Amino acid sequence: MSDAKPENLKVTDPKTWAAGLPAVVSSMKHITREAGLIRGTHGLLEMNQHGGFDCPSCAWPDPDDGRAHAEFCENGAKALASEATKKRADPEFFEKHSIADLISRSDLWHDRQGRITEPMVLHPGATHYRPISWEDAFAILSEKINSLSTPDEAVFYTSGRASNEAAFIYQLFVRSLGTNNFPDCSNMCHESSGLAMNEAIGIGKGTVSLDDFLEAETILCVGQNPGTNHPRMLSTLEEAVENGARLVSINPLKEAGLVGFAHPQKIKGMLGVTSPLASDFLRVRINGDFALFRGIAKCLIENNLEDEDFINRHTADYQKYRDLVKSTQWSEIIGKSGISREEISRLTDTILRGSRRLITCWAMGLTQHKNSVATIREVVNVHLLLGAIGRPGAGLCPVRGHSNVQGDRTMGIFEKMPESFLTALDREFGITSPRAHGYDTVASIHAMHDGRAKIFFALGGNFLQASPDTKYTAKALEKCELTCHISTKLNRSHLITGRTALILPCLGRSERDGDNRFVTCENSMGVVQMSRGVLTPASEKLRSEVEIIAGLASAVLGENHIVPWQTFAEDYDALRARIERVVPGFENYSERAQEPGGFYLPNSPKERIWNTANLKANFGLEALSVFEPSKGRLILQTLRSHDQFNTTIYGDNDRYRGIANGRRIVMANPDDLMDRGIKPGAKVDIRSFWGTEVREVMNFTAIPYEMPRGSAAAYFPEANDLVPIWSQAEGSGTPTSKSVEIEITLSKDA
Repeated sequence: MSDAKPENLKVTDPKTWAAGLPAVVSSMKHITREAGLIRGTHGLLEMNQHGGFDCPSCAWPDPDDGRAHAEFCENGAKALASEATKKRADPEFFEKHSIADLISRSDLWHDRQGRITEPMVLHPGATHYRPISWEDAFAILSEKINSLSTPDEAVFYTSGRASNEAAFIYQLFVRSLGTNNFPDCSNMCHESSGLAMNEAIGIGKGTVSLDDFLEAETILCVGQNPGTNHPRMLSTLEEAVENGARLVSINPLKEAGLVGFAHPQKIKGMLGVTSPLASDFLRVRINGDFALFRGIAKCLIENNLEDEDFINRHTADYQKYRDLVKSTQWSEIIGKSGISREEISRLTDTILRGSRRLITCWAMGLTQHKNSVATIREVVNVHLLLGAIGRPGAGLCPVRGHSNVQGDRTMGIFEKMPESFLTALDREFGITSPRAHGYDTVASIHAMHDGRAKIFFALGGNFLQASPDTKYTAKALEKCELTCHISTKLNRSHLITGRTALILPCLGRSERDGDNRFVTCENSMGVVQMSRGVLTPASEKLRSEVEIIAGLASAVLGENHIVPWQTFAEDYDALRARIERVVPGFENYSERAQEPGGFYLPNSPKERIWNTANLKANFGLEALSVFEPSKGRLILQTLRSHDQFNTTIYGDNDRYRGIANGRRIVMANPDDLMDRGIKPGAKVDIRSFWGTEVREVMNFTAIPYEMPRGSAAAYFPEANDLVPIWSQAEGSGTPTSKSVEIEITLSKDA
């Protein structure tokens, strides 16, 4: 829902640059309104600083040294303002507002009600949440979990905002309990990247550092919008371009953040003087990236431009891949990508200039399609042809969205961790971890929906709004015996509940945790560093994530359990000392994390060492494919507005796209709207199709927007109702939120 009235919607031309003074004004507006000038400014100046706390927003890395005094972006400022708000959702708030009342409010309204101050319970049949003590909350959880016929009847979700320490103790508790049911936000975003890269080069994370960007000659930004989703990336791209790199944007929409950047910490940027970023924009059709990269590969192979020495020394299946590419017709590549042969040839020439130092970055535009794993394998194939991995200025860069989503996976949040991790965990703690693979996100929703899972527990996040097929997911949650969320603020997932529901309020990333304790996070480039909160906690009754999980584990497994849960709750160094002996690369964990810049985890492809089954970098051999809707239908992709981060809504504006005061909108090619008799600003209904199933959302506003024919875009979570629960990426299981077959028609109520 949106608080903005439809008649207040305003649409102007999209912007041609990002950041600058408007970003500063927006940041301070949010900080002053929510946190107050003094508290908010104090937090901003400690965010992403040595000895301070890690930004609770995106996972773009901080410079190892030479950090600015203001090492944050507009998105980070909004996230801090939301977390450090002076407003409180206390017991009086919940007494005033029934569940029915809260459900009727918008996501923006929910976020602006403030921090939850103490544990809350919704008893069966109750209309209001009521306060409950920590001890009684743990008692309910213990009774419910221990009454299950098998631990596999519980699922344990994890948000990418959890710290490394919280993620590790969480998975330790769940595996001690006896299940691998670990749905997490990775399942819905970069799971396709991790699978594709592990199969190809033996690691599921990026192979570059910030320094590599400054040595790159060509940078491809594919299926991503840095200006909104990770704005600090723009300063890195600006410096790379100033050093001579050519930046190419490959995306259905031409996003302002890749056109120009006004650095808000430079005088010229504050004056509105912009630095041009991307030199080329390729408006690839939605899901046409696979074909585009196959076209680049064909240009290289047809002209014998491969790096033969690298290929012979380091790769497998090259000849099979070469034959596959040569057999792929140009007409198929052009038709599936929407990009001409001439444009693909020019792009290849750009990549080949100099010493072929190429970095390819990508995000959800590549990962949320049926063929996402194959698409990312094709991106890797191009790098293998060029030898553009494992040398300065070259490599692969999947840009993670949330601040510690990568760290959570490193710490064991995965439904199918490798045997080496489970063996080390069992040896260190004396437990017996289950080996059967658990449920991922979509499998968890199905399990709750059909009664195989009876308890849903979430460490952070807004599961309902993040998941596909919202109505189906809501019914799944409502069928549970118990739903429980570790949270800082109210969200819609707290309102669609099982028979019993609990909210366990935790400290925010920016808040002091006891006597100078700290946690750690891992960024998009595999750097682990400390995060120590500096602000006074919102309530004396808040507990840290680690304390909550340790308390839960003691209650469920017993105080005499073999794992010393309460020791870990009191002493994070003791917990990190045990992590050192389980997770490779974490030697002297506490000491190294406190060093300026933290420490880099091992990344074997940087050394051209391939931890694959055959110890080679493997070419992918997938046949070219693209998502094709039925005749007369469009392809919808869901995306963020500029006033949101993941499912958290900060406002009703999308400044860079020229949209204000509304979120229930659908953008489409002007000619596609005209063909359907839909005028700009008309009210429309949108239907999506999966087999014989039809899903519908109503009373959206149609906005003409420059993008390839056959394309449409709408914001999530509003459009998540349209994403079929059954439509998943092959191999990774990621919901296909960027490949939704739709029809747009004039609204029945228009």
